Amino acid sequence: MNSAKKILLVEDDQDIATLLRLNLQDEGYQIVHEANGTQALVQLEKQVWDAVILDLMLPGVDGLEICRRIRQMTRYLPVIIISARTSETHRVLGLEMGADDYLPKPFSVLELIARVKALFRRQEAMGQNIRMEGGSISCHGLDIDPLSREVRLRGEMVELTPREFDLLYWFARHPGEVFSRLALLDRVWGYQHEGYEHTVNTHINRLRIKIEHDPAEPEIILTVWGKGYKFASDKAESLS
Repeated sequence: MNSAKKILLVEDDQDIATLLRLNLQDEGYQIVHEANGTQALVQLEKQVWDAVILDLMLPGVDGLEICRRIRQMTRYLPVIIISARTSETHRVLGLEMGADDYLPKPFSVLELIARVKALFRRQEAMGQNIRMEGGSISCHGLDIDPLSREVRLRGEMVELTPREFDLLYWFARHPGEVFSRLALLDRVWGYQHEGYEHTVNTHINRLRIKIEHDPAEPEIILTVWGKGYKFASDKAESLS
């Protein structure tokens, strides 16, 4: 239930923080607000959180550094970045640092709430799938372990952001199936909004750089022109 979800809101603009806190509390979430990056890190160490909503430009430690430290933790913690930095470079950098989502300011509070709900739905669905299916997936020289969220390519560790892992794992579980960009947004990101399809393109391009022998001529994640993308069929095995 939403009432069990505890969210750390890190935002130095008091008006924005108050607006978000009140609306998120109305949805049943427990919200703790910190306006200072250094104090936010203290809160992260003191308590167990279900998600973090994180501004980038903060007094003390900045948001990107906080995101980087969150990804060094052993427990996976979802992160949504909210920022006035709206350039594609900043969005890509935030995602590379391990953010699950990036929402540029100004944004609709209703959209942020929808993103939070979608994040929790996706996390729960992924957890259920892992519990039901268990084991790793081995294909195309990749070993994908959903429990440790680790990927190895021909024995070498591949560093993926949380969303890159989820996208790869989804593809690997559905080899040969074609998914449109909107379908991938719905199934992997947990929401379906036209205009965000470029996010799928960006993640697939980064995945190809990390797992393909030649990203310009991919052999694993294939483009199906006019339809979307598919994961090349392979004699994949589920390892017990």
